[in-house]
Amino acid sequence: MCFSRLYKFSLRVLLVCALGLPLTLLASCAEDQAVESHIELYKSPYNFEGLVYENDRYTYTENGVLQSKIGIDVSEHQGVIDWNAVAADGIEFAFIRLGNRGATEGVIGLDEQYQANLEGAVAAGIPVGVYFFSQSINAAEAIEEADFVLANLQGAALQYPIVYDHEPVSGIANPRANDLSKEQATENAQAFCNRIKEAGYESMLYGNKSDIARFDQSIRDTNDIWFAEYDTSTPTGRFDFSIWQYSNNGTVAGIPARVDMNIEFLTAPKPGASS
Repeated sequence: MCFSRLYKFSLRVLLVCALGLPLTLLASCAEDQAVESHIELYKSPYNFEGLVYENDRYTYTENGVLQSKIGIDVSEHQGVIDWNAVAADGIEFAFIRLGNRGATEGVIGLDEQYQANLEGAVAAGIPVGVYFFSQSINAAEAIEEADFVLANLQGAALQYPIVYDHEPVSGIANPRANDLSKEQATENAQAFCNRIKEAGYESMLYGNKSDIARFDQSIRDTNDIWFAEYDTSTPTGRFDFSIWQYSNNGTVAGIPARVDMNIEFLTAPKPGASS
């Protein structure tokens, strides 16, 4: 522990004792200190000096060797896509939204462009994964979502994982899943990922720093992470991830709307491996 942090912690102790505050506050301070120390100890597996941004796209090299791929993720919001044009524009992988659960009523639906996008990407030779936008409020609903994904995949081969995307929803009245406890959020994600793995597919978690923080370390250690963070020259997540979604405003030939842009780090550690 550095001197400045030790000094701050000592001041907390003195304040707690002098003011006669509960010892639970001191315990909370100690817990905060432990979290800070854990964050400080984290070491990224990447040397971001090798991260280069050019023509609105990122590449990553290590020791002069290219160690990245350029990708996108799409849904019905991108409209009808010319996947041959996408492939010709240098896109090397794609995540396709398979479906979602509504944020108020909780109804599950298939993305209107899912089938066309899956078939088009595969025909154009672009490796694919799929994602499901979850609003599950318990493990049973998460399993229902995983089963929905598997039923609509119909055994299709995927080169990338099936992704669990659970985010708080804003701008609507009474969103059903915004206030899940960390325990419940983790249980739901675990139920979804377990079902996906049982079917022989790889699973993955998606989110920004706040989304990922809703999950316990246990599930973060056993599932790959697709990290979303915009408006920064290098990602700042203090956890391992293999894919970085760095923009939601990209342009790609063959796609009539703005699209999310991603970079995959080919040297990413396997889930559970120490950094």
